[in-house]
Amino acid sequence: MKIAVVGKGGVGKSTISALLAFYGASRGLDVIAIDADPDMNLSSCLGTRNDATPLIEMEELITERVGGGGLVKLNPKVNDIPNRFYEKKNGVKLMVFGTVWSGGAGCTCPENAFLRQVLNHLILDRDEVVIVDMEAGIEHLGRGTGEGVDALLAVVESDRRSIETKLRIEDLARDVGIDSTYTVCNKVRGKEDREFLLEALEKEPLGYIPYSENIRKSSQKGGSVSLEKSSIRDSIEGIWSGLVRDFM
Repeated sequence: MKIAVVGKGGVGKSTISALLAFYGASRGLDVIAIDADPDMNLSSCLGTRNDATPLIEMEELITERVGGGGLVKLNPKVNDIPNRFYEKKNGVKLMVFGTVWSGGAGCTCPENAFLRQVLNHLILDRDEVVIVDMEAGIEHLGRGTGEGVDALLAVVESDRRSIETKLRIEDLARDVGIDSTYTVCNKVRGKEDREFLLEALEKEPLGYIPYSENIRKSSQKGGSVSLEKSSIRDSIEGIWSGLVRDFM
């Protein structure tokens, strides 16, 4: 199963990505979590050392595989990369990409060519569960890669702006062949939030994640998230079950 997690900054994409990754690993699945957000918060959410060198900074490796000086290989060999450059925590392999994507879909700089090929390989060729913590846009995904994504999870909170961002992302997703988009509501404080979200979304989301003071405090300290609280685990289990029902 290949999952891309998107949403407006601050809604909790990295938190949801980490919780899903931990849940998948707890079920005995091989899980690769990819930090493809410029803020690179997934490391701390997973509780890794947060000192892994992002792939984007491995200049010698990129030059070796992609080339430079205007001669860029668009399909470099990368099948060994996921087995070499990762950190592991509680059964989850983390790969940190870093970012250059702002160059746009047409950019063929060596860094982008390399990262895109690694992402293509992970989504199209690997058997593991792959969870990609993305920025709000989906520039990372070309048409071929997008068509390989099983689910695009748009994270929102009880906030009109996050819902507007979700709608824009869904429009972009259709352009790259992603038809399976889902909404996950995060930081839900109670009945009033649920009613607002249901009315604004006009259909039932895949799941609701309750507001957690423990997660807020952990985030302030740069600590990892946890499935120990039963309400969080139950919510993640429901989201996972909904995805499995559709794709596995």
